[in-house]
Amino acid sequence: MDIDGTQLKISVVEGERWRRTMNITVPVGMVKAERLRTKGELGSRLKIPGFRKGRVPENVVEQRYGAALNQKTLDKLIEISYQEALRQNGLNPISGGEVDNVHYKPDEDLKFSISFDVKPEIEISRIGGFRIERPAIDNLDDKIQDVLKRLQEQSGTWKDSENNNPKDGNLVNVDIEKIGDDNNEETHPYEFVLGKGEAIPDIEEAIKSLDTGTHGEFVVKFPEDFPKEERQGTEEHLRIHLNSIQNLELPDINEDFARKIGDFEGLDDLSEKIRSDLQSEAENQAESVVRSKLLDSILEANPFTVPASMVDRYIESLIGTTEEKSPDKWQEEAIEKIRPQAELTVKRILVVDTLSDIQGLHATEEDINYRIDEIAEKSGENRAKVYANIEKNERMRALGREITEQKVFEFLKEQSEIIDN
Repeated sequence: MDIDGTQLKISVVEGERWRRTMNITVPVGMVKAERLRTKGELGSRLKIPGFRKGRVPENVVEQRYGAALNQKTLDKLIEISYQEALRQNGLNPISGGEVDNVHYKPDEDLKFSISFDVKPEIEISRIGGFRIERPAIDNLDDKIQDVLKRLQEQSGTWKDSENNNPKDGNLVNVDIEKIGDDNNEETHPYEFVLGKGEAIPDIEEAIKSLDTGTHGEFVVKFPEDFPKEERQGTEEHLRIHLNSIQNLELPDINEDFARKIGDFEGLDDLSEKIRSDLQSEAENQAESVVRSKLLDSILEANPFTVPASMVDRYIESLIGTTEEKSPDKWQEEAIEKIRPQAELTVKRILVVDTLSDIQGLHATEEDINYRIDEIAEKSGENRAKVYANIEKNERMRALGREITEQKVFEFLKEQSEIIDN
């Protein structure tokens, strides 16, 4: 249906957080014309006993399908008048329209309101002159020892313990049976390391009171922060049988240990590799802190609001909620907990996008090709293969985004003072 937009009555109300509400009136003549067109279309498709297809009288269509006819007419009128109203007002929604206050009768003007969010128009007047501190990189020697210890534990071997009394650090094998009044007790085997938080505290303490090959009955209480809400603070009567205890035998950290870990000449070579990785990681973390502080300084100097729908979509991308499935209580709590950080993240993204547009700092094809060459050289793979993998995994856009962000932050660092601690 073609619509004469000049006949529509449209008013736009600006709400908070980039919310817009359009009040639209469709004149009765357009309502009647669309209803008549819809009636004819419906009648041409109907198969009703006693009438030839496409020859069903209008009064029969009206009598049998009046409600459906009205709904179909209403839906179509709202759709086409909404799109025309958007066009006339130059609005581009970033959220679905929410229809409200509908007044529809076949022989009267159609009136309705529809609300939606539009993309924020951000004005950034100050982008520099900030004093940003870069975190210091220290304690690498201690961190190297921590990594070596983890590698040592990963290379260890579990051996049967000569001690019958379990303690933290032991790998225990147990059978746990729930004792209840329903006579449907089931025994389940478990194996875990004590002291790692893999079992609730009461169960770990109960196991520590046993000797290998013995069992006992215990009343254990589930913590208030237990993941399953229905079990928080509840008590259970359990029978626990301790089958075995194992100790982790650790290899010595020496030259042979280093060679077994990987392609290293010895312990010094392994330690230097760990240092290099830790240094690179620390530098990346420090750079991330600088970037966050720069953006937060800009946001403080140039405050603005963002549509709730943008924040909602970002949260959905994190926790996977959809419109088709309402979030459960756990998801609702998680959403409210992360909403402030999600809103901050959305604002940061908008600042980067705005600055990349204003300063012309978008990734070029040459930038992307150069980055692909770097990836190929570092990985030792053929450039064509790297390019194909990036396209196959649909990461080309993400790569361009990464380059654009890097350009923006290099520009922003030039506008402020970055101080190394």
